[in-house]
This record gives sequence, structure tokens and C-alpha cells, in this order.
Amino acid sequence: MAQIQRFPLVRHFRADASSHVQKYSKGKRVRSGKGLSFWFLPRQTSVSEIPTDDRTLPFMLKGQSKDYQDLAVQGSVVWRVVDAECLGERVDFTIDLKHGALLGQPIDQINDQIGSLGRRYISAYIKGKDVRDLLQAGVEPLQTALSNGFSEDDTLPAMGIEIVGVGVDNVSASSALSRALQTPTFEQLQQRADEATFARRAMAVEKERAIAENELSTKIELEAQRKELIAREDENARSKAEAMAAAMKIDAVAEAGRIRTIDQARADMEKERMEVYADLPPMVMFAVAAQEFAGKLQHIDNLTVTPDMLSNVIGQVQSAMKGSPLPGETQT
Repeated sequence: MAQIQRFPLVRHFRADASSHVQKYSKGKRVRSGKGLSFWFLPRQTSVSEIPTDDRTLPFMLKGQSKDYQDLAVQGSVVWRVVDAECLGERVDFTIDLKHGALLGQPIDQINDQIGSLGRRYISAYIKGKDVRDLLQAGVEPLQTALSNGFSEDDTLPAMGIEIVGVGVDNVSASSALSRALQTPTFEQLQQRADEATFARRAMAVEKERAIAENELSTKIELEAQRKELIAREDENARSKAEAMAAAMKIDAVAEAGRIRTIDQARADMEKERMEVYADLPPMVMFAVAAQEFAGKLQHIDNLTVTPDMLSNVIGQVQSAMKGSPLPGETQT
């Protein structure tokens, strides 16, 4: 916005460097250029200030596709003034000489013109295509159609305006149409998700079955090993019992042999002894028997000798003396 200083009778005007200023005096243009500064008489002067910097116009344009579906196109258009004097003749940029502000809304007027043209170009493009094709194609074809429309139209250049750039950010359908279009894809994705879930469950069941089979096989193998272990233990116990029985049999046989040997030795000794006693005279045998008998008696309180006992003993002695020689004598 221009700066205006007020003095008595005269005023001073100073514009920004990006603004093109036109000074009119008595209906004639007396000055034209960027960033002008000058003195003027307010009753005789009219000033217009045209911005020449780049301006951005965001837009939200709507159109209808070939299959009668509403679409919204969102983007922006960048424009600037290339011929300020030409634009000044087409659009009023007169400013208030007291405060320096524009008296009208020339920028809004230009934006409306650009927006109207853009709506025309977009509508011409989308009305020849189905909504699904438009949505699948995305923003690039729309941006190209809009840019080509501005470049081929002479309306704006004739006003002294140049389109610097065109950008389409989004193309979208109504919420109801979006849901309808999303339903097949959603159902397809849901079906794939269900199939993945079923496959995962089937895989889990298969793994559980494999685990159960593995556990059963392990139990069977353990039972077989346990049975084999019991059989080996029984065999070992039987072998041990047989070994112990064989050892006991060997010991019994050895003991029996030892007993037989001792008994045989005793029998042989007794036989030899009997053979020795067989050759002794009766009196000697009697004396030996009496000696052994006396050795076995520990204490005798009373001893009764009858005549019968003495007569028998004396008779035996006499018979022995007659029939057998005494030791050291020879029989005649």
C-alpha cells in the first residue's frame, strides 16, 4: 500500500518498488512506472496503484463426470501482472488519496476471472471421462488440462495478466461416492484378510496336529524304551539270580566235597585206629577203655564193687593171661 503524507494544500505520494503507479491529472495520464514518488494536488490528481508481484489463488472447483458424478478439484494458480497499463485500463486500481488504500476490490475481480476460466477448463476435461477413470488417473492429467487451458486462452494475456504456475493438489468424489467406490476394494481386502486368517488358522491347526503326533510318537517311543528297559532289568535280574544260584551250587558242591573229604579222613583215621586196636590184647583194650572212661569222669562220690564184678574181672584177666602173652613175653 502506498504512503501518503498530507501537507497544507499539497500531499506527497510514495509507492513500493513492486507497485506500478499511474498518475492522472485533469483526466490525462502524466506519470506511469514502478515505485514512483511525487507531490500532487489532491483536487486535480487521481492515482492508481497496480501490484506486479506474484499472487497465489487457491481454488476449490467442482465438476461433473461423464457418468454424472460430482468431483471436487483442489489446487492453486499463481499469476502476476505483466502489462500494468493494459490492466489499469481494464480494471480499476484507483486508490484513496487520504490513506493510500484501494477504493475497490480489483484483486478479487481478477481472482474471480481466473477462477471462472479454471472452472471452465476443468469441467471440459472431467465431463468426458468416467469418475473411476478420473480418480485412478490422479491429479497430473487435471493439472495438464488446466495449464493447457490457460495457455491456449487469450483472455488473461489481453488483460495484461500472465499465469506463472498451476498446481492441482487433490481430486476427490463425494463422501457417498467414495464409500461406494471403496466398497469393492474394501471387500476384496477383507476377503484377502479372511483368507490370510483362515490360512493362518489352518497352519496353526496343522502345527498343533504335528505337535500332537510328535507327542504321541514320543510317548510310544518312551513306552517302547520303558518296556525294553523292564525286559533288560528282568533279564539282568534273572541272569543275576542264575549267577547267584550257580555260585551257591558251586559253593554247595565245594562244601559237600570238603565235608566228604573230612568225613573220609575221619573214617580213614577211625579205620586205622580200629586196625591198631584189633591187634591189641584184651587186657590192653580193657585198660585203654578204663583209661578213657576215667578221663570222661570228672567226680565220683561213691563206688560199689560187688563180688560178682570182681569175679568177672578176675576171670577175664586169668583168661587173658592164659591165652595171650604179656607184653615183652613170647608164647610157648
